[in-house]
Amino acid sequence: MIAALALLAGVLLGLWLDPTVPGALQPYLPIAVVAALDAVFGGVRAKLDRIFDDKQFVVSFISNVLVAALIVYVGDQLGVGSQLSTGVVVVLGVRIFGNVAAIRRHLFRA
Repeated sequence: MIAALALLAGVLLGLWLDPTVPGALQPYLPIAVVAALDAVFGGVRAKLDRIFDDKQFVVSFISNVLVAALIVYVGDQLGVGSQLSTGVVVVLGVRIFGNVAAIRRHLFRA
């Protein structure tokens, strides 16, 4: 419940403060959001499976975002940023859909 309230507070603060992202970081923001969503859905799945560990979640969240951003940065330096960005989104998307499917099975099992 605390996490849901914190998320709601963060969204409301973001809407109220209307933050801007520097132009140099804008290509990395969507990838960071997708990586963060992967960690969040993995955390929800772990909670439902009763194996959730808060330290592991924080490390997973931060490392997912940093590794995804690093891959996109390296791709930009090599001149193939959009291809690597697409690859990162596809891989993380598959993981997200796998976690959502597991959550759905857990919630709606007979």
